[in-house]
Amino acid sequence: MLELRPNCECCDRDLPPDSSDARICSFECTFCASCAETTLGGRCPNCGGELLARPRRPADALIRHPASTRRVLRPGGCGAVA
Repeated sequence: MLELRPNCECCDRDLPPDSSDARICSFECTFCASCAETTLGGRCPNCGGELLARPRRPADALIRHPASTRRVLRPGGCGAVA
């Protein structure tokens, strides 16, 4: 089951579980669409994997399987990656 992290690892923007702006790699590194497309060029700065739209968990499933509250942030953001 996906962790559904609550924020962008670059800019710390909030990404609620129903956000259509969340992008993830196969390791679940999470970024907002703006950082993923503009700053990162569609590649995860952690593993080099492709960043794709994160699936949204249905609201009734979120009750039983809530999204993560653990915020992950790259030290210094992603400015050095650009």
